[in-house]
Formats: sequence, C-alpha cells, structure tokens
Amino acid sequence: MGDLEQTCASLRAQIAATEAQLAGLKRDLQIAEQAAVDHKAQETFNDESIGRKWPLLEDEYRRYGRQMIVPQLGIQGQLKLRSAKVLIVGAGGLGCPAALYLAGAGVGTLGLVDGDKVESSNLHRQVLHRTKNVGKLKVDSAIEYLQELNPHSKYIAHREHLAPQDAPDIFSNYDLVLDCTDNPATRYLISDTAVLLGKPLVSASALRTEGQLMVLNNPPRPAGDNTGGPCYRCVFPTPPPANTVTSCADGGIIGPVVGTMGVLQALEAIKVVTTEETNTPPPALHIFSAYSSPLFRTIKLRSRRPNCAVCSAEASVTLDTVRSGSTDYVFFCGTSDPENLLSAEERITPLEYRAKHPDASAEVKNKEPTIIDVREKVQFDICSLDNSVNVPISTILASARMPTGDEASTTLPSWVPSDAASSETTDPIYVVCRMGNDSQIAVKKLKELGLDRDGQRVVADIRGGFRAWKEQVDPEWPAY
Repeated sequence: MGDLEQTCASLRAQIAATEAQLAGLKRDLQIAEQAAVDHKAQETFNDESIGRKWPLLEDEYRRYGRQMIVPQLGIQGQLKLRSAKVLIVGAGGLGCPAALYLAGAGVGTLGLVDGDKVESSNLHRQVLHRTKNVGKLKVDSAIEYLQELNPHSKYIAHREHLAPQDAPDIFSNYDLVLDCTDNPATRYLISDTAVLLGKPLVSASALRTEGQLMVLNNPPRPAGDNTGGPCYRCVFPTPPPANTVTSCADGGIIGPVVGTMGVLQALEAIKVVTTEETNTPPPALHIFSAYSSPLFRTIKLRSRRPNCAVCSAEASVTLDTVRSGSTDYVFFCGTSDPENLLSAEERITPLEYRAKHPDASAEVKNKEPTIIDVREKVQFDICSLDNSVNVPISTILASARMPTGDEASTTLPSWVPSDAASSETTDPIYVVCRMGNDSQIAVKKLKELGLDRDGQRVVADIRGGFRAWKEQVDPEWPAY
C-alpha cells in the first residue's frame, strides 16, 4: 500500500511539473509570436516608408476609402484605427463578427483570447470558423480567416481562458477591450481589470432573440474620479443568482441576433478609437429584441456608483487582489451545482432505466412508469421518448408551492399528469431533461407535492438526461 501511495505521489508531482513546463512553453510561444509580429511590422514599415509621400499604403487607400470619406471618420480616424490595439475576449458568437469588422476596418493590432476549440454547433453563428476547422482552437481558426481578410493588421493569439492572474498582463498591451464572453464571473473580471488599467470596455451579451450592449469605463478615469464612465459593477453591483444564468447551449440563440450585437460592438469600438474624448456620449444600455417593435430600446445609465468596489473612492478591488485571487469571481457570482440536488437513490442512469423497462412503449402490467419530459415544448418537438408527457420546467417553477402529504392530493397543480396524480397507483415516475439538471429540480418539486407517497413510490430523474441517453442507449438520438 505504501509503494502505491508513493507511486501516486510521484505521478502527481510529474504531472504538476509537466503542466508548469507546458504553461511556460505557452508563455514563451506567445512572447515569440508577438516579437515576430512586431519585427515583421517594423520591417514592413521601414520598407514602405522609404520615399513614401502619403501616410497610408496605396492598397490601404483603396481598401478603406469608402469609410475614410465618411465625415465622422476621415483620414485622421483611419490613422487612429491603424495605430489602435484592441483586445477581444471570446472568439465565439460575439467575438467573431466583432473581429471581422474591426479587421476589415483596419485596426492595427487585434488580440483574441479564448481557450475553446471549434465545434460543429458553433458554426451557425460564429462566422469566422469553418467546417474544416472543427477541433481547432478558436483563436487559431479566427486568425486564419482574418489574415486572409486583411493582411495589414497584426493578430495576436492568447490561447487560453482568461484567468485573474493573467488578465492584467494581457490587458496592459491594448488600448481597448471588448467583452465577448458569456458568463458573469468573466464579465466582472474583464470589467475590473479594464478599470484598474484605464482601458475603455465595450460589453455585449445575447441569448435567444435578445441582446444588450454597453460602453463602460469611457472615458477611463482612476478610482474615485466621478467624471469617468461607469463600470460593469456600477450597472450590476450584485450578480444574478447562479441558478438563473442561462447559456446559449441551454437557452438557444439565433445567429443573426448575436451577430447583430457583435457588429455593434465593433461599431462602438471604432467610435471609441476615433472620437475625441470631449465628444464621448453619455453612458447607456442598448437593448435589442429581434421580435419586438421597435427593435431597439435605450436606457440612460447613471454615472459611477459612489460605493462601487472597483471605481469609487472606496474601492476594495485592486490589481493585487485580482492577481492574487483574493477577489474570487467564482465565489462572488456563486455556483449552481445541480449534481448535488438529489441523492443516489433518487437518480437512475439511462442504462439502468432501460434494464428495468426494456420497452417503454409496450404495455407492462406491473409498475408501468410515467415519464415526464421537462424540456420546453420547442425542444420536446425535436425529439421525445414514446409515451412521455411534456411538462416544461418553466411551468413547474411558475406554479405556487403546494401543501405536502395528504393535503396535497386535493390541491395538485394542473400541470401534474393524470397518471402521476392518481392515488390508486404507486407506479414509478421518472423525470428527464436535456442534460440532467432541470429534471432534478422537477423531482424535488414532485416530492414536495407528496407524489412519492411517503417513499412508497419511486420518483427519480434520469441522470445526465438525453445527452447520456444518446451515449448509453440510443446512438441515433438527435444531438442539438
């Protein structure tokens, strides 16, 4: 036993050393790539500037001519874009169109931060990625496209998820930051770092058919200076409850919706770079709704909050607290861990379910299960199990809490299926959803209503939902 423990300890040490070495190699690669880009740019500049009368190349005049004749931009604006360094955090649905138009507009240096790889489910909205690049790092896929679009710009790849210890060093090399991420913890990290380093921030989000856009910390001012623009914490001083945060994977997204928000981010970035600070517009939240009329609404934002944790005179967030991790963004935003909602006895794997009920469509005289599918109807219509009943989780959560025990039998909400509501049977009830999260919430609700008959009746969820069902039972089940 002692030898095994020693072996395990040795392997852990080797893994830690290898990971540290890999991290160091990644940093060295990034530094080398940046040096190569800078060297190439300097050589190009030296070669092109010899005997040249005009500030732009002949190809640049042709390429950017249509935008340079717009009065709000002009040649001076184009030169500002050429010298600008813009960082895009997230190379997904927002970051792709933003990068596309900023590169097209002639931004001199574009940095992209992302640690994800391209998946086929990305392609309907993340317009820089192509089918042949599935499995490739998103930043590499994006830069490959951007280099073909505009070889005059410099592109810097940060092949990692943004981490607090790295954010200040990355941000310090850029003039402007675009938040193209999709989770609250990273949004607060980006905003805090941008404020502490004096960088304006263009922030956007999109889900289903709606989007939001803000320009923050513009103009950038030190903490305690009320003339500076508000930060993300000023607008949202407390994060939303973790269990209310919905991602594109769960809630869905229409490609042109997130594309619209990403293009607007690029537009706001161009305005920030080319507009004199004295002409900075007042802060505002722009709300886009694809199925509403009008499509856009604008809400005026207040200035910096006097008690903001990062941009007020009472600031408690500093670069040191960000780097050290004492400003814990995950803890601040909370975590929703649905895996711990139910005990092992209240869960069943798809394989175990199939073993107990070999043919759910056949009539079984003893213990025929009721299957409740708690996905929204739009997902239920895509694919569903035979004889399952659709009761959307939104319907369950919207219902008032009902009495439990004997009292519950007469006061069950209308969404409870008749088979499950019957007091004459103890046949099992199984709840299923897409990934095994909402189903656990539904099981707890059903038990609160007393439908487990004080333990006489099985009320359980199918662990892992239809994602696990595809892996364990039916490989042909549609993955969406």
